[in-house]
Parts: sequence; C-alpha cells; structure tokens
Amino acid sequence: MSVRSGARGYALRAFCVLAGGALALSGCTTNTEDNAPAVEKVQVAKADAIAAKLPDKIKQSGKLVVGVNIPYQPNEYKDGSGKIIGYDVDLMDAVASTLGVRAEYQESDFEKIIPAIQAGTYDVGMSSMTDTKEREATVDFVDYFSAGIQWAQQKGKPVDPNNACGKRVAVQRTTIEETDDVPNKSKACEAAGKPKIEVVAFDEQSAAATALVLGQVDAMSADSPVTAYAIKQNQDKIEPAGPLFESQPYGWPVPKGAPLASVLQEAVQHLIDSGDYRKIAENWGVQDGAITKATINGAVG
Repeated sequence: MSVRSGARGYALRAFCVLAGGALALSGCTTNTEDNAPAVEKVQVAKADAIAAKLPDKIKQSGKLVVGVNIPYQPNEYKDGSGKIIGYDVDLMDAVASTLGVRAEYQESDFEKIIPAIQAGTYDVGMSSMTDTKEREATVDFVDYFSAGIQWAQQKGKPVDPNNACGKRVAVQRTTIEETDDVPNKSKACEAAGKPKIEVVAFDEQSAAATALVLGQVDAMSADSPVTAYAIKQNQDKIEPAGPLFESQPYGWPVPKGAPLASVLQEAVQHLIDSGDYRKIAENWGVQDGAITKATINGAVG
C-alpha cells in the first residue's frame, strides 16, 4: 500500500487504544462495514486461450492465492458479514474467472505481502499497492489502475499540502504517504526554517480517517480513491485539501521473472477490451482511475 491508492458507505474502524502509543480515540465506531453498498458482481466467462498459459501449479490447484491487507475502502475491506469485498476484489475475481480458477484471499500485514510472494506463500499480492521502481527491484508488477495522492482536512479548517508546516497529518503506516509524501513536504518546511510536519501513522487506513473525523489530526494524506471515499462518507466533517497529485499505477506484485505476470496482464487487457473492466470500475465509482492498457512494471519516475 500504497501509494496504497480508487468509493462506498462505511462505518470507520477506530481503535480505542492504538498500538505504538499514538492516540487514544474517543467515540470509537464499529469494526464492520454494515453500510457497505450492494455492488453488482460482473460475471466473466473463461478465456481458454489465456487460461492455457497459466503455470501448471495454479492450473492444477484451481486457485490463485492472493495476499491482501484490509481494510482499505473502497478497494479491499470486509462487509458486515466478514466477507472481503471491494473494487480490487471484483477485478481480481474477474481475472480469476477469465483464467478458469478462483481467487483465494489470505489476509496479511501490508509490509509482509512482498516477502511472502518472494517466499512462494502467495501467487500474487492485491492491496492497492503502488508500483514503484524500488519495489520493482524485488518483484514484478501487473499494473491495473491509476491513482494519485489526495489530502483531506476538517470541514472549514484549510490545510495547504504544500505548506502544512507544524500540522499533524494522519497516514497509514508503510504507505507512500508515510515514507515519501509527508516526509518530503516536512523536509521542505524545515529547509525553509519552519516547523516540521508531525506524521501520525496508523496500522490501518480507517483509523487514520477516524482521527481526522474526530479532529485529532489536522489533515490526512491517502490515495485519491480512498480519500474520496472517506469524504463521501463524512461530508459534514471532512473535505478535500488541495488538488490530486503524483498519479502513479497500482500494481499486483508477483515473483520477479514469474511467467504469471504476462498471463495476468493479458487477462486484465482482455477485460479492458471486453468492457467488463470499465463496468467493474463504474460499479465501485472509481472509473476516474481506469486505464486502457495493462502494463508490467510501469512505475513512474
């Protein structure tokens, strides 16, 4: 994750006590998505010519083992019954159907997904993960979406992302927002003789959004679809802060040099060409980040 970065109805997850000693949140909400929207599942037929190219191990098992970190609304999260749903899930399910197998989702800490792929525990990762040059050094990415960074602020309390010196900014731990976006902006503040930005990192994105809703931070930095979703669900509390910037691709990581990459790429392109990809994106309201060409290792910069 991220940029972990693409919208629905949810009850924000909050932690009454957060590990790492950051914040004690009052008014904790539920840990389920009881208001998750009913999103139509796009039915996809098997494409025999593409499915024939799957590695034998996956063909024989009949499943694609997918490592996923949740919650990251609207891309991957659990509904009120505990089922993993979201835009990423529907797209991966469609890819699996195209290949004549099923996707088996296994939950993981975000930072453990790539090592688990390298170890062969998962066939592929799926967690709104930004394809970066640094990550490409260890795994290959099948790029399927374009997302940027979008900040949010409390309603009526303006924060300029490019001049947030002295502000407290919530991020999800290990995302690009924590490792690059906010730290780089903070360094610029310090270089100008201004107070640094205090990065307030949370293990889960929903807790970062909750902190902003409750006014315990001044702003939040997250992937554009995620921020848009949080704002949609809390329109009376939070709003966009500044424009979207630094658009980059989301990718599914697979082992370096694995033949699975080209198969997944071909499956995504098949869904793009058939119109099913666009339909899935529209069903989740994330069509602004839809792509027209699936690529491998398309990191920007």
